[in-house]
Amino acid sequence: MRKICVVGLGYIGLPTALLFAVSGYEVVGVDIKRSITEKVNRKVMPFDEKGLQELLIKAIDSHRFRASTTPEKADVFIIAVPTPFDKKNRMADLSYVIEATKSIASLLEKGNLVIIESTVPPGVCEKCIIPILEENCNTGKVGLKAKEDFFVAHCPERAIPGNTLYEMMNNDRIIGGIDEKSSELARELYESFVTGNIYVTSIRTAEMVKLMENTYRDINIALANEFAQIAEEAGIDVWEAIELANKHPRVNILKPGPGVGGHCIAVDPWFLTEDSTKSRIISLAREINDGMPVYVLHILKDMLNKLKKENLTITITIFGVTYKGNVSDTRETPALKFIRLAEKEGYKVKIYDPHVKDGDFEYLILPLEDAVQDSDCIVVIADHSEFKSLSPDEIGKLMRTRKIFDTRNCLDREKWKEAGFEVKILGCLGC
Repeated sequence: MRKICVVGLGYIGLPTALLFAVSGYEVVGVDIKRSITEKVNRKVMPFDEKGLQELLIKAIDSHRFRASTTPEKADVFIIAVPTPFDKKNRMADLSYVIEATKSIASLLEKGNLVIIESTVPPGVCEKCIIPILEENCNTGKVGLKAKEDFFVAHCPERAIPGNTLYEMMNNDRIIGGIDEKSSELARELYESFVTGNIYVTSIRTAEMVKLMENTYRDINIALANEFAQIAEEAGIDVWEAIELANKHPRVNILKPGPGVGGHCIAVDPWFLTEDSTKSRIISLAREINDGMPVYVLHILKDMLNKLKKENLTITITIFGVTYKGNVSDTRETPALKFIRLAEKEGYKVKIYDPHVKDGDFEYLILPLEDAVQDSDCIVVIADHSEFKSLSPDEIGKLMRTRKIFDTRNCLDREKWKEAGFEVKILGCLGC
């Protein structure tokens, strides 16, 4: 197995392709967007991620990696395209995965290995992917059969934006093959760059494990968000309470916030619920987390109630529209729903985010000074490190009303209070 064809050059596919290339394999990375393949071939990363620019240069200079808009024959095919969420039906949209599978099916030859890295609901590889590969393979009169002629495995990634490269190499990995041979071939492949443990299981279990991991985190965050709301009613600082509770050796409560975003945690739980009647806790957690932007808006309205009564046009400034701090990823960000709700309420909204370029988000991204000029309240949605070094005094001079609502508890609240700000912290309204 010397040549690998990776279909999908996004946040997972591109770093995966590059890691295999620098590990000695010949790799062709495929993406239907010509703008992406052209950038990559010019040694320009299509997105920001620590360490990947250097890895891209190394891979191309080694002559073991190149990008193309069409798949090529290879020993191994890896499908790493997105699996969008069909919000209307609350289920996985498999269209990208299906199209990617069809694009390689006619290239299959005996002995090939097909790996699905895309996140899919349990059973999809067996019920959907394998039949497409068997029906569309270009072998003349006799078709190829999985297990007998080609091999299939599901190898879900465990990497977080902002630290993708490190986690891809060092985290433990789950490999689920349709048979023992498929699992061993996939294990041999990933051992070329994975230093963590590699665990082998069935293909359907691997599909389930990936969804379970993100669903566990979603439910944990929902619990933290509910704790935050209860703490506000009781006049307790939930952040202190969580820190103390986590000193118990078997407790690990995550942090509350304005909602859950990103392509995994906000989406994957629905992939488990789409074909099940046994998902009450999962569905409730999703509702709690999806409802947090509404809850944040209610707190904001109370903060701005006096200005509302004065019939002023209220301006709010959003700090951070990414789904989490210190990344440029805005997929499924709770900021978007909050902004739309705020506009519906009649607020004028301005945005500052040092990690997002103007044009990469649905709303205009402004420089800091323009974003806070004549603003009545700052709402911190993403906890970027840059916000900690801002000068409350300088920002306050530009604002009409000195108010700030920190939904991430990432700022020095006393420092902002000393600068004359009314400070609200999610989960600590009476503090």
